[in-house]
Formats: sequence, structure tokens, C-alpha cells
Amino acid sequence: MNEKVLAATTFGAMKTEIREYPLPEVPPDAGILKIEAAGVCGSDWQAYQSDRPPRIMGHENVGRIYRIGAIAAKRWGLSEGDRVALEEYLPCGRCSLCRSGEFRLCEQTEARRPGAFRYGTTPVSEKPGLWGGFSQFQYLHPDSVFHRVPDETPAELAALCLPLGNGFQWTYLDGRAGPGKTVLIQGPGQQGLACVIAAKVAGADCVIVSGLSRDKVRLEIAKAFGADHIVDVEQNDLEESVRAITGGSGVDISIDTAGAADTLVKAMQATRKNGLVLLAAAPAGASEGFHASKLLAGRITLKACRGHSYESVELALRYITSGRFPLHLMTTHRFGLADVDLAVRSVGGQGAPGAVHVTVLPWT
Repeated sequence: MNEKVLAATTFGAMKTEIREYPLPEVPPDAGILKIEAAGVCGSDWQAYQSDRPPRIMGHENVGRIYRIGAIAAKRWGLSEGDRVALEEYLPCGRCSLCRSGEFRLCEQTEARRPGAFRYGTTPVSEKPGLWGGFSQFQYLHPDSVFHRVPDETPAELAALCLPLGNGFQWTYLDGRAGPGKTVLIQGPGQQGLACVIAAKVAGADCVIVSGLSRDKVRLEIAKAFGADHIVDVEQNDLEESVRAITGGSGVDISIDTAGAADTLVKAMQATRKNGLVLLAAAPAGASEGFHASKLLAGRITLKACRGHSYESVELALRYITSGRFPLHLMTTHRFGLADVDLAVRSVGGQGAPGAVHVTVLPWT
């Protein structure tokens, strides 16, 4: 097989160039995916700023099975031409976490562990090198986790399934949002907007979204997704606004997707006694003004959220294909392989303005 693959390869910090790789031979237990679209995650911007070994980034990947080994076809229940979305995780499938459905926490796919297997993170030095979606083709490891995607679903919408899956995981499965609940979401980025959708699907009575003045367009998207109230925290005090909306009691569930120095403290201040604070993003340093005594005084539960389960991604795909929400409002920018650097910088606020969810289309 002499086919060649073009891939945007990141090397060092903040540097990407197009490199050519051989399309690998497919072993019986693996496959090759022809990428249609790959979303750019907020975590990609964080990773882009670090000095890591050369790698092909991109883990929000949608495409069609291009080659598949006989063992893989039987194990995965897939055939060449099938359209799928991939999770970034490559779990072992054998440990207690995998066996209990928590495969996103499996040590084999723990991105913080050297030598982990994970799409968009594993370096090109690990054969066969094609580990990310900012490429024409991607290697499919035997431990890949797939979700089927209907043919009629636009690729860039299907590429929202992982961030939207995060929203369902944190808001519904972890936070138990539902009828009678009031929910505060700090940060109207792609993850925060996903939480809005999940809260509305779950039937929450009231959804409040906060952001900065520069987030005006994103806050308007939150309203289009069903948010009942939006708060510009540079113009209004968040706690006062929430107390006014909730009749003085505070919200039942507060989700911090912003991860700023003061947002965790604001979440605690806006949450009622016996309420729940979900921490989905953390600042680089200690949160200013955080005191555990305030958790004790309000009997507030603080819960960390990370990643998505298989169930949450399936829920996301269900509502992507349903057409219930104007998700096209989130898919703001599209770039080809030659502009991956600009795509990632745009997510970080240093490239094209107004980016919410950015998609890389390798064949453009």
C-alpha cells in the first residue's frame, strides 16, 4: 500500500505544519478512518501552548470506515463505509473502571500519564503515527470507542457530539438536573452552551447563564438554546442577579465551565443551602477567596466533572440529529488542514474573531 496521508502535525509549542505520512497497513484487529470533520476542543488550545513531542491533534472526529481488519469488523460490528463518531478514549476494556462503565478514567487512556493511548494526544513516534483527526486519515486502535452517525447529519454538527456529550454528562447524569430545578451555568463557551441544551432537555425549570461583556453573541446563543436568563457579570453582580431571579434562595445546581480565578467562589455564593456545585473547569492556580468553611456552612456539595460517558455521547447524537436546537449557531468557523494553527488559535481567542465551535475539514 503506497498511499500517502497529509496531516497537520503539531511540534513544540504553538507550531503546526503539514507533513506527509504513509497510509499504514491494517492489522486484523484495527482499521483506518477517513476523516470528514474534526472539532477543535478548548482543551486543544491549552495543549497547543505546551512543549510536547510531535503529534497530530484533533479528538472530536467524524468519518467513514476506510479500511477494517476482519477481527475488528467482528468486534466493532462495523464495515467499510460505515459512518461513525469517535471518542478520544482508548481504554483497556479489562480494568475495574472499564468493566463498570467508567472507561474514561482508565489508566491506559489517562492523558496525564506518559505513554497513554488517546486520540489527539499520542505522539507520532508511536506507530503508526496517525493518532489525530487533523489529518485526512486516522488509525483506528483495537480499543476504539465508536458511535454510529446517520448519513443525513452534517459532519460539522456530528463533530459536536463530544462537547455536547460533556454537557449531558455534567448537567444531567452528574448533576441530576430536571423538573423543579434551577441551574446556573458560568461560561457560555461550547461546553457551557452544551450544558444549556442538556438542562433544557432534562426539564429544568430555570436556566441562568453568565458571561463577560465580550460574550454577548455567545449569551444570545444561550438564549436561542432556551436559557431563561443571561447575566453579564461585568455589568451586574452575579449573586445579586441570581438571588433576584430565584426569590432569594439561590440555584439548586451551579456548573462552572469558565474556570476563572473567581468563578468557583461565585458558584458557591449563588447556590442554595444543600445545593450542588459542579466544577468542570479549574483555574491554573488556587481559586481566590475559596474557603471550605463556606461549603460546610451551606452544606453545599462540590463535585468535580470530567469527560463523558458512552451514554452521554449517545444522548448528544440523539439531539444533534433531532434538529430540536439551532446547533448551527455554534458551528461558527471552518478551516482546512493548512489552517489548523489558525483554527486552534481562534478557539483560544487569538485567531479569527467570534469562534465558538471550530471545525477542521481535512479535504477542503
